[in-house]
Amino acid sequence: MRAIPDSLDAVVVAEIDRRLESVATEHGVRIPWAIESGSRAWGFPSPDSDYDCRFLFVGPRERYLTLWPMRDVIETPLDEVFDVNGWDLPKALTLMARGNATPIEWLRSPIVYGGDTAFRDELLAYAAAVVERGAMARHYLHVARRQQAGAQTLKRFFYVLRPAAALRWLADHPDDALPPMDLPTLLAETTASKEIRDAAADLIALKSVTRELGSGEPPAVLRRFAARELERAEAFESAAPGKDPDEVRARADEVFRRIVG
Repeated sequence: MRAIPDSLDAVVVAEIDRRLESVATEHGVRIPWAIESGSRAWGFPSPDSDYDCRFLFVGPRERYLTLWPMRDVIETPLDEVFDVNGWDLPKALTLMARGNATPIEWLRSPIVYGGDTAFRDELLAYAAAVVERGAMARHYLHVARRQQAGAQTLKRFFYVLRPAAALRWLADHPDDALPPMDLPTLLAETTASKEIRDAAADLIALKSVTRELGSGEPPAVLRRFAARELERAEAFESAAPGKDPDEVRARADEVFRRIVG
């Protein structure tokens, strides 16, 4: 599977492809899933946004049969354009079991450099089976709160707004724990008002043509929306787990062994 929009720089995409091939060769791993994360995949890029390629990798069985485990992260040189790194399969599986939304978002990215859909679907099915809604809500709540603790800019506000939209999505989909990745889809699939959706679309349009949004105030309707959703999500801080941890670990082991084997 490959899904690359025309808006991506072809030269940059070619370099990302080269880096992924180099990682697979140099580290002796396969990369069944490589996607774009960050603002481009979240639906609010700037003209100068860098490229945040993320990938999941799987090593040969021998990689996991040693007393001296290798690093579970592979990184390539970071610069102003490229941010390309990935996680080993066990890291992704254990983080999903703990309610970390990041690897789940990678599996749902709309921008795919290369991917095995069977691999993706198996991991999404695993996530749907083991993820606690309360843990996912806490993940997004904590992401937003960390962003609020820093210097407040319009650019940073997007990193509060998207988690707030994810929290609203969870509230509107009580039988699902896996929200979409990008902000426009999140809002479109919730009961957020047209005023909120239109204000978000206008702010996204502004960001798409502005290299530095500066420290201006975000629209009041979006500030109120984010504040309301974060306040409501505080209730998840005390939510008790509903999954049997032994069953979760057994499911993780089963998926891991099947993919590696």
